[in-house]
Amino acid sequence: MDVISWIITLVVIAVIAGALGFGGVASAASGGAGILFWALIVFVLVALVVGVARRN
Repeated sequence: MDVISWIITLVVIAVIAGALGFGGVASAASGGAGILFWALIVFVLVALVVGVARRN
């Protein structure tokens, strides 16, 4: 499973848990999705910088 599908899964879990009144589960799932999202952004930016640096 790739990172984007993990993020989507955690967001769906957070929405369902929040709708059912499980605030702790919703908070944990949304926190995990946020961490994975920002980690993905950092990895993409690092890959772009390394790709540009290799061309020069």
